Amino acid sequence: MQENKDTAKEKILFMLLPFWTPLIPPLGISCLKSYLGKRGYCSKTVDANVELEFMEVYKNYFDILRSYIPLEKRGNFNNSGNYVLSNHLMSYFNRDENSEYLELIKIVIAKYYYTDVDNSQINKLDEIVADYYSRLEEYICNWLKEEKPTVLGLSVYSGTLASSLFTFKTAKRLFPEIQTVMGGGIFADQLSQGSPNLEYFINNTPYIDKIMVGEGEILFTKYLEGSLGQDKKMYSLLDLGEETLDLSRVEVPDFSDLKLDSYPQITAYASRSCPFQCSFCSETVQWGKYRKKDANQIVDETLMLYKKHGSQLFLFGDSLLNPVIEDLADEYIRRGESIYWDGYLRADKHVCDPENTFKWRRGGFYRARIGVESGSQRVLNLMDKRTKIEQIKEAISSLAYAGIKTTTYWVIGFPGETEEDFMETLNLIEELADNIYEAECNPYNYFISGQVDSNKLKNENEISLLYPQYAEKLLMGNTWMLNAEPTRQVTYERISRFVAHCKRLGVYNPYSVYEIQNADERWIRLHQNAVPAMMEFRKEGKFINENLSVKKTLIAEVVQQDNIDFTF
Repeated sequence: MQENKDTAKEKILFMLLPFWTPLIPPLGISCLKSYLGKRGYCSKTVDANVELEFMEVYKNYFDILRSYIPLEKRGNFNNSGNYVLSNHLMSYFNRDENSEYLELIKIVIAKYYYTDVDNSQINKLDEIVADYYSRLEEYICNWLKEEKPTVLGLSVYSGTLASSLFTFKTAKRLFPEIQTVMGGGIFADQLSQGSPNLEYFINNTPYIDKIMVGEGEILFTKYLEGSLGQDKKMYSLLDLGEETLDLSRVEVPDFSDLKLDSYPQITAYASRSCPFQCSFCSETVQWGKYRKKDANQIVDETLMLYKKHGSQLFLFGDSLLNPVIEDLADEYIRRGESIYWDGYLRADKHVCDPENTFKWRRGGFYRARIGVESGSQRVLNLMDKRTKIEQIKEAISSLAYAGIKTTTYWVIGFPGETEEDFMETLNLIEELADNIYEAECNPYNYFISGQVDSNKLKNENEISLLYPQYAEKLLMGNTWMLNAEPTRQVTYERISRFVAHCKRLGVYNPYSVYEIQNADERWIRLHQNAVPAMMEFRKEGKFINENLSVKKTLIAEVVQQDNIDFTF
């Protein structure tokens, strides 16, 4: 591109491809649309995940896959199934007549469910994948012909990579002059900077012109202006001299192109990056220094989005709300507003005080998504979580007392986790069962670069390939694992035990609308101050403001305050 190019000549099509759970409208491309719009650029945003034709494919694939897996080996079936589906889509996209394609799909399923499948079973799944790509091609062609974009920008995550590559390739085949630009969360893990996968990816995707990693608003604008240069394919924060976006001056995300009725929540954000550095996380690696907005700005933005779109229930996209939650609740209370908000929270000492959590509840705090990770203090120390088990107990109990939903996330199989450590996790869930709204577990996944402790773990343990070497071509890169205890098979056996344990306790990990309704009914039954059920926010014309009149209940025996000084 030439410098000082007329913005009116550029028409940008931003897309999020399947498969990504449509819980909220895509925040990244919506921020790009608003940012570029203020600078004279015309763009369109599309989320293919809300289309019924693709939801149907997803359901059909999972229904058949589920029928192949014995009940006792399904574990966290949906999460594992997403990995199987994404690898299947990628392998199908890259297969040729001489490849070991069918054999690889068998291996992939075996690595997630430890169950053998045969060729006829793979062929049934293949029929669904073939149908999906046929539908996707028609869908992409229609959008490209209708919009006639000069630039196609895709926000890409692990689950959407195969569909995104297919889309880029299709776009270049139909319209060779179109500029193709890729960004998204996948560059925080699978294709992180420094990973051999990224180099392989760059060299084997001729249909992608540019890759943007990090602060997309700045990078994309400089690219459109022609000021990034043409000497390489990938650009990151390093090419900006570590320049980051001033969040006090950003525009409100523009969701005007999206089908907002398709999402249970709308989204916003109060900060970028994270003030902590847990060893398994990549947030600070991707975003750089931590920044946050002023509470007045956040409240103004959410109220503006509510007035425009009518949604009261928000999910903040921040890595953690701890640095802003107090000021945010105070500002909503001061204004007497009823906006309900959901987000990620660290179980720090501030969360252990019922006076605080009750105030947050009055300020609209709806759900706390807490990375508990493990019930073993030893494992938490290995993770460098800097959190005490007693503190976790107090925080979850304090939130539940206020009626705030507690979604808890657990990592199974962190290097060094023993059977005793795992039993401590199960025991903690049992102890806190009534105060846990949702419990989701995931296996520990190692990435050769991108995580805070990637190099440390690699130096302390042997690493090996999860799949045979030939899989690199089919999967567009390699997947590594640590040769450490617990083994991968033991980890997935523990996940199955975790899920069965939660089911016996009545603790949900809801995915469907039906499951969410059941989880909400249980929460309301258990807690006098329970926040409204999610489906209440879906009722047309209904305005909810019960947060303004919620009453305190007796605190005695709900939270035992220990006189412990926690150090961070």
